[in-house]
Amino acid sequence: MAAHNDIGIQGEQLARAYLEDKGYRIIVANWRHGRGEIDLIASFQETLIFVEVKTRSSTAFGTPDEFVGPKKEQMLAQAAGVYMEQVRYQGEIRFDVIAIILPAKGDPSIRHIRDAFFPGIGWA
Repeated sequence: MAAHNDIGIQGEQLARAYLEDKGYRIIVANWRHGRGEIDLIASFQETLIFVEVKTRSSTAFGTPDEFVGPKKEQMLAQAAGVYMEQVRYQGEIRFDVIAIILPAKGDPSIRHIRDAFFPGIGWA
């Protein structure tokens, strides 16, 4: 398996542990619809949260959250819509990003961006 895949898997495991430690309940990991994937679907205080996890080994090319652009946001929103339809969910939702720096040496850095984007705003 490629090193970037290993980093991504480690990042998702760290994100999951981080959220659970904060009292979030993980409903499903790596939920897929077509070509789209939602890394984590969680609930917290009666809100359904769709979480995109971005992990990098450094910030040499930018912070992890900078890699969540309009196309990714649109894919996440579409997949979230399908998920909510399938489970017949009608309540509060939000889209979060967890940005993780996982250096070769030293401790990882985790940044949780709540309400990272609002579907449809800023899309071309």
